[in-house]
Amino acid sequence: MVRISAVRRIDINDIGLASICLLGDCVEIVPTAQALAVQRQYSIYNGNEGALSAFPIFRRPIPVPSCTNEVHMQVMNRNPYIAVDEVDILAFSSSAIMQVGSNERIRCVNRLKHIRQLVHRPGEARLT
Repeated sequence: MVRISAVRRIDINDIGLASICLLGDCVEIVPTAQALAVQRQYSIYNGNEGALSAFPIFRRPIPVPSCTNEVHMQVMNRNPYIAVDEVDILAFSSSAIMQVGSNERIRCVNRLKHIRQLVHRPGEARLT
């Protein structure tokens, strides 16, 4: 049976970093975001920074859980409409999905490496 997604109102303030707002059906969604966030005490850019492959977190394979349980189900949609009155979202980001509809597969990936670089002065205690 074909389903129809009907939404009266959606209010989204901000969507970012490989995020998706989808009204309707989809077979597969694979939003992916990779980011390197460097915070420095002084703004200095050396010109050769930002290679994500230099950090192991971006090279590691992502484990995919296996489903070994067999599931039998029967779905009967008596109403062909997916009806939503109102959605109010302040913000979503980093491979997030807001969907009104059906989907077979979703695989979201977000890899973020945070680095803080502070200047160490002689005589000051170091945080480890």
